[in-house]
Amino acid sequence: MVNVAVDAMGGDNAPSEVVKGAVEAVAGDQRVKVFLVGQEAPVREELKKYSFDGSRLEVIHASEVIETGEPPVMAVRTKKDSSLVKCMQLVKDGECDALVSAGSTGALLVGGQVIVGRIRGVERPPLAPIIPNVKGVSLLLDCGANVDAKPSQLLQFAKMGSIYMESVIGVKNPRVGLVNIGVEEEKGNALTRETYPLLKNCPEIHFIGNVEARDIPMGAADVLVCEAFAGNIVLKMLEGVSSALITRIKSGMMESFRSKLGAVLVKPALKKTLKDFSTEEYGGAPLLGLNGLVVKTHGSSKAIEIRHSILQCIAFKEQKINDKIKEQIVLGD
Repeated sequence: MVNVAVDAMGGDNAPSEVVKGAVEAVAGDQRVKVFLVGQEAPVREELKKYSFDGSRLEVIHASEVIETGEPPVMAVRTKKDSSLVKCMQLVKDGECDALVSAGSTGALLVGGQVIVGRIRGVERPPLAPIIPNVKGVSLLLDCGANVDAKPSQLLQFAKMGSIYMESVIGVKNPRVGLVNIGVEEEKGNALTRETYPLLKNCPEIHFIGNVEARDIPMGAADVLVCEAFAGNIVLKMLEGVSSALITRIKSGMMESFRSKLGAVLVKPALKKTLKDFSTEEYGGAPLLGLNGLVVKTHGSSKAIEIRHSILQCIAFKEQKINDKIKEQIVLGD
């Protein structure tokens, strides 16, 4: 059984969508048990809407909530009875294998390192979301945890990302690309130029060279390595362009009788395509390199993303991702 602590009070749609996603996850896979951590009264009120296996879904009371705008370090230190901190503590104490939260990213990053703790030898844990492309998906790391990374840290990102893509996503010998402003080896800033030879000479990964941002949606690499400043810009740009295209397509289909008729004909294929490119289908972003799995979902997450985020924790435990990271990072280095 994979035990997952879920921050019931985190995110814009808590606790309703979080509770719904947790119930769907428990119904969807017999291998998972969920601990909903949050203010007990509203959480149980939401649970009344559903039928579920009570032996695999429990409520743990937490009186406090860390709000998105709060200073992360201060919030983690002072709000010991918050839903997020209690989730972290459950993972640290070994009572849960993973936690899922749509709450404050800053508090999650701070708590992940301070409470859950880094694997010995891991310099910095990267936040690694799955992003869809025309060939399938890629893993982008880092996208928000380390804005001033070092070359040695990017090398570790590449190793951890390769392990995750192969073991959890099922991509054999994943292609690793360094996000850069040109494909030539000498291109980029000091960080990318120093990182390139480290990746090139690393036998544990399948490095294919630099990858430009325009090639990311085309599936140029399976693992995309960068520091968090560039990674976050890439991620937000992809999300923004995707949203803008969907808006324009929908408005274009409603312009005339002919376009409306065409919309009826293409709707099934279009719906499938849009589903493939929806980040909700791939769960949250794991914070790799910690002693337990920490998964961050969008603040606006609905039940479907919460469900997928919970279920992705199963493969993480069953494939022993942390053991593989320890073997490669600690022993390999």
